[in-house]
Parts: sequence; structure tokens; C-alpha cells
Amino acid sequence: MSHDALARRLGTGDAVGIGLAAMLGAGVFVAFGPAAAAAGGWLVLAVALAGMVAAANATSTAQLAVAHPTSGGVYVYGRAQLGPWWGYLAGWGFVVGKTASCAAMALAFGTYVAPEGWARLAAAGVVVAITAAGYRGVHRTARLARWGVAIVLISLVVAVGSGLGDGELRWAEVPGAWPGLGGVLEGAGLMFFAFAGYARIATLGEEVRDPRRTIPRAIVIGLGVVLLVYVAVGLALLGTLGADGVASSSAPVAAMASLGGSSWVGAVVRVGAAVAAAGALLALLAGVARTVLAMARERDLPGALAAVHPRFAVPHRAELLVAGVVVVLVLTVDLRGAIGFSSFGVLLYYLVANVAAFTQGPGERRYPRAVQVAGALTCVALMASLPRAAVVGGLVVLAVGVVLRLVRVRRVG
Repeated sequence: MSHDALARRLGTGDAVGIGLAAMLGAGVFVAFGPAAAAAGGWLVLAVALAGMVAAANATSTAQLAVAHPTSGGVYVYGRAQLGPWWGYLAGWGFVVGKTASCAAMALAFGTYVAPEGWARLAAAGVVVAITAAGYRGVHRTARLARWGVAIVLISLVVAVGSGLGDGELRWAEVPGAWPGLGGVLEGAGLMFFAFAGYARIATLGEEVRDPRRTIPRAIVIGLGVVLLVYVAVGLALLGTLGADGVASSSAPVAAMASLGGSSWVGAVVRVGAAVAAAGALLALLAGVARTVLAMARERDLPGALAAVHPRFAVPHRAELLVAGVVVVLVLTVDLRGAIGFSSFGVLLYYLVANVAAFTQGPGERRYPRAVQVAGALTCVALMASLPRAAVVGGLVVLAVGVVLRLVRVRRVG
């Protein structure tokens, strides 16, 4: 079956920018609080563990992307290496998990920019605005993402500098009481939400120039930069607010910035947080839509969603559908609950990635199979350690997805 092709317009810098926008926006301003509530003063260990899991998953994703340079990410890789059911589970996990991420990012944006009581409406508005921007082409998405990353990094430097300059550091309290392995794993599972933006790079396989070279480089560069930023910010948060202060704050970076006493610092951080959330939403909406496109091409979702706009070369029907679902979610869901649910779906996605990469032969292999084994096992461990509501909700939605495909297969067969 032939499909309309997406345009190859992006280079390595563009792909890195989109990945950074997805990761930085998702993690720095929303994930540290829930992770600290689980891991306590051992927050940085949880961050490092999440980064290690992400690195193992990234190598598997990069290895697969070189062999399968097309849109759809692990949905396509799983189908090619393991069969339709594996690919479907990866695609379903990604679409469900990342749709929850989109809602979380939109709500974070609304929380930072809107007066009390108006956050949900602001969240719905930013979803509509970003969908309109992405509708006109992925090159516009890449350009906006680069500007967003620059603003976020500046705001983080200002926040960390203001907090550390307060002079009342609390290093003696770090790391504090051991929360148990379960607490560290739960914290790592919640922090994994912050790293998972590099999946967005893999979904660009049909839109980057020289994908066999560009995608692996972009994933490694983006993940390395984000890991350094997260460790630095995590240490600064513990040193200024303490573990309890980080865990109890819905906006710990803003709380750290306020310690310096300058009102302009808070304004800078608020702008940075809003831009980070919008940048993550920009990248995430595009990534989910392209996985929907790939699933529609294989008839795992309605075939009408496989359409590509004749002028702007984007999957316009998929983008509009995803945006509509996210608007509904931002009017009904809770920000922190969305983080755990998103982590479950995305970890399922990467579990399939590791298993798929394990099956590749010597001619396609770039990394030892032991890396994929470690990645798969740690994905399962982090999924099991997430808050109970996230695990139960994830399993229920997974079961719904399985039933839907069984019905479709029976109708076709």
C-alpha cells in the first residue's frame, strides 16, 4: 500500500531542539515535586536512575530508527521486528501515555499564566493555538522549539542562581533518611516522565534529512543535555528547599527562585515555565499525531487518519483528533495524576522498543544485547513501582486497547 509522504526538512539541530523542548518542558517544572514525595532526599538518585533507564531505551530506539527510518517510532519498529500485536501495544501505550502528557503540559501552562479559576480555559486555548501553529508544517514546529529551549534554559539559570544566592542552604539535610528501594524506584518512575521526550525525535524518521545519521545523534545529544540539566536543578532544589519543601510545592522551581527576594526573578521563572510547557506541548502533540498516522496506515486506527495535507505535508486529521481529545482532558483531569498515568504508557512503549532491538541481527546492531535486557527489566520495574492508581488505570486502558484490536481483527478476518 502506498502512502502520501511527509517532507524531509529537518536537520540534527532541528531534531535536537524538538526533543529538548519535549523533555525540558515535561520535567523541570512539574515532575520534581511528585518524585521528591516518593524519593525524599534521595531525589537525585531517582533522577540518575531514570536517566540510566532512558539511556538504555534511547540506544534501543536509535538502533531501531536507523533500520526503520519512517514515522511512527516504536509502533513501526515493533511491527517490523516482532509482529503486529507488539507494534500495536507500543503504539497504543504511546498514544495514550503521551496524550496524558499533552494534557499535563497544557494544565501546567494554564497554572502559570492564568488567574485562579481560569487555568483550564487557558490550557484549552493553548492547545488550540499550538495545533494551529503545527498544522502549517513541521519546520515551524522546529523553529518554535529552538526558541522555547533557549528561554527555558535562561529561566532555569536565573532560578538556580537566585535560590543558591539566598545564603540559607540546607545541604546538611541531604540526602536524609533512606526511603527504601520502592521509594527510589517510584521517584525514578515519575521522573521518567521528564525524560521521555526523546521519543519525539524517533517519530520524525520520515521528516529528517539523512535519518540514519541524524536520529541517533539527536537522541544522544538531547538526552545528555537534559540529564545534566536535571541533575543540576535537582541538587539546587534539595539544597535550597529541602526534600519536604520540594515535595510539598506544586511549582518547586518557582519556589526556589522566590528565595532570592527579587520580584523580577519570579516573573522570569513564570515566563520560562509557561514557555517550557508550551514547547513540550508543541512537540508532544506533533509526536502523538504522527504515531496515530502510522497506526492508521496499518489500519490499527481508522484509515481516514492516515491523510497528509497536500500543501503543508502534515497529518492534519490526526493532529486535529489528538488536539480535540487533549482539550477534553484538560477540562477534566488532574495534573499530578496525569504524570503517573503517562509514565506507565510510555514505559510500556519502551519495553517493546528494548525487546524489538534485542531481535536485530549483527548487521543492524550498534549496542550490546545486554543493554536491551537491562532496559526491558528496568522498564518493568519502574512500571510496577508507580503509584497504584497509575498502574491500575494503565492496565485498564491497556486492556481496552487489546479488546478494540481483537474486535478489528475479527471483523477484517
